Amino acid sequence: MKVDPAIVQMHAENVRAEVLPPTTGKRLDPAVVEKIKRNVPIFAGMPPDYLMSTLAVADHFAVQAGEPVFNEGDIGGAFYVLVAGEVRVEKLRHGTVVELARLGPGECFGEMALVGSHTRSATVRALRDSVAMRFDCDKVDANAQSAHFIYRNIARVLAARLGESSVQLAALMEKTQSL
Repeated sequence: MKVDPAIVQMHAENVRAEVLPPTTGKRLDPAVVEKIKRNVPIFAGMPPDYLMSTLAVADHFAVQAGEPVFNEGDIGGAFYVLVAGEVRVEKLRHGTVVELARLGPGECFGEMALVGSHTRSATVRALRDSVAMRFDCDKVDANAQSAHFIYRNIARVLAARLGESSVQLAALMEKTQSL
């Protein structure tokens, strides 16, 4: 028996509406919005109204220490902003887990899903109990007013990470050549 995807989508939206409290009319405190804008680089320069509408589509969730937010190889359709706690970005290499980075509150991860990489290139695991906001790529793209700020800021974050990786790679190459 074949099921119409539109019916599945409609059913999922109805279940979501029954389970989650409505957010219409709910406004964030302007001081909180300003703090987020200052402390979360991915939202830098975004006007408060755009930021509020972006934050309204985020799903908030907790991750217990030791649990993955997502795993290397998973299909990615969202990026995340860490609200509280600490996570480790890790990659499995020849059967060994290699730590690539540690991230704290205000930092984003999984952003490569927004720019075209649909397969997760690393695992992100909570080092301690953490809270994150999840932003679905489709919802980000649907809000053109704020999407360009997010994409611009993601480009800056990725460029900074690439710069750090280049320094680490050069140091590693220098060390390897001296052996």
